[in-house]
Amino acid sequence: MDMLTRIATLTAETIANTWPDAQGLPAAEELRGLLAVPPNPEMGDYAFPCFRLAKTLRMGPPMIAQKLAAAWPHAEVARAEALSGYLNFFLNRANFARETLEAVLAAGERYGAGDEGAGKTVCLDYSSINIAKRFHIGHLSTTMIGHSLRRIYEFLGYKTVGINHLGDWGTQFGKMICAYKLWGTKEEVEAGGVDALEALYVRFHREAEQDPTLEDQGRAWFKRIEDGDPEALEIFNWFKALTLKDAARVYDLLGVSFDSYAGESFYIDKMEPVIQELRDKGLLTQSEGAWVVDLSEDNMPPCLILKKDGATIYATRDITAAIYRQNTYHFDKCLYVVAYQQDLHFRQVFRVLEKMGYDWAKDCVHVSFGMISFEGQALSTRKGNTVHLDDLLREAVDKARAIIEEKSPNLENKDEVARQVGIGAVVYADLSNNRIKDIDFSWSRALNFDGETGPYVQYTHARCCSLLRKAAEQSWPEPDFSTLTDDESQALLRLIGRFPDVIREAAARYEPSLITRAVTDIAQAYNKFYYEHRILDGEPAAASARIALTDATRSVIRTGLRLIGIEAPERM
Repeated sequence: MDMLTRIATLTAETIANTWPDAQGLPAAEELRGLLAVPPNPEMGDYAFPCFRLAKTLRMGPPMIAQKLAAAWPHAEVARAEALSGYLNFFLNRANFARETLEAVLAAGERYGAGDEGAGKTVCLDYSSINIAKRFHIGHLSTTMIGHSLRRIYEFLGYKTVGINHLGDWGTQFGKMICAYKLWGTKEEVEAGGVDALEALYVRFHREAEQDPTLEDQGRAWFKRIEDGDPEALEIFNWFKALTLKDAARVYDLLGVSFDSYAGESFYIDKMEPVIQELRDKGLLTQSEGAWVVDLSEDNMPPCLILKKDGATIYATRDITAAIYRQNTYHFDKCLYVVAYQQDLHFRQVFRVLEKMGYDWAKDCVHVSFGMISFEGQALSTRKGNTVHLDDLLREAVDKARAIIEEKSPNLENKDEVARQVGIGAVVYADLSNNRIKDIDFSWSRALNFDGETGPYVQYTHARCCSLLRKAAEQSWPEPDFSTLTDDESQALLRLIGRFPDVIREAAARYEPSLITRAVTDIAQAYNKFYYEHRILDGEPAAASARIALTDATRSVIRTGLRLIGIEAPERM
């Protein structure tokens, strides 16, 4: 039982014993959610606001706090003091150290894991790259937020389904084929890969500014794709294969994988029954020649299902995809990790599903995130203004390699560590802030190896591993946990003790940055502890306790980094 749960349980018992005849008293689970960390450590380790009990007990919060403090019988866990309507708890430091470290070391890298997701399935739609375009940093956030959330949910016992909803439908593919037929060759595209395709795409739009008839030719080629024309489909599928081959290199670097690459084109032959269902349920109405679902009662524009020419759009395909996913995977939750500009789109899609009578529509969630610009400039493949992710990762790895050569010239596996550190720096930079914030990606910030960065946290992990290797060279007595009552040890232990709650909060809020922040705080607290205390020196039982705290820190940092998609080198 973690400390928060234990204090909540003991508080519930104390409340019930103090007012045995009171009705409607909160249970321990509710009390746990009310416990807070005081802003000043001198005010205690945890605090319970007694305002929740005022109406039930018909008594002022300060008086309630005083009565509970006087009745508190659990000094072996914590002492309780009343302050301004709060019941403040001061942990028994020695017992807290022992219980926390025993829990972490017993669980190992499963510390914080759970089984609350057993028997439940979460579908995650993330990354969703576009065919015939290089993987650029604009797809970094969706890829890594989705990948991290998948690991978090798996850690909590859920079955997960990772879906890469490929952008592989639309007139742009007709334009790509048109450009290829006019200016490209098979040999050039095979040799140049997606770079060659992007160059053709950029040239098409440049030429179309001078010759607008090219737009008609592009639409004609896409119509041939829709109609199943063999030549058009052969070129289209070739473009897709080249793109996935290129993307696989980036996914391998990031350690990202998917269970499904079913993109927009997968649902083309599955939409007609859904459109007919909308008709049968009286949800389709005609508007200026197009067919829409009226959402005026929800204060939203109508959801366009069929354009005037009978063509489908994103909403049609996303509604069809959601129904397919529920029928195929029977999800308990379906997350769409897509930029915040698509907020209205997903609100419309989810509302249409609700109007169709699907109760599970409430389990569809748009996990929005901010946009990425580069050095203050918006990204645009059409204008040729992109920053390719593999270039960014390669630069980061090279930078890490140079620093490692300087600081650790005798390190045996420099290339492997450089890969772990360089890629970790990029991922950390993306997941270090609240996901909804826009990011202006900067080379200097991403590759900064000082301060609150991925390499800093990784180095702390490596420092712990180094100390543990030295400690393993001799035998140690049982640890004396009463020696871990100093402020530095306790600050670190409190952060470690809260780590399981952080994981659950990250899952509940779809916010990997909470874990990034937690492991950073733990790394900073450990380094403060390290500089204030000689880990392996002094009385053996005290050193043994410090070794145990070091081992727990190593384990929690490693777990946290893994949950956000970053590796943890043991030597740096």
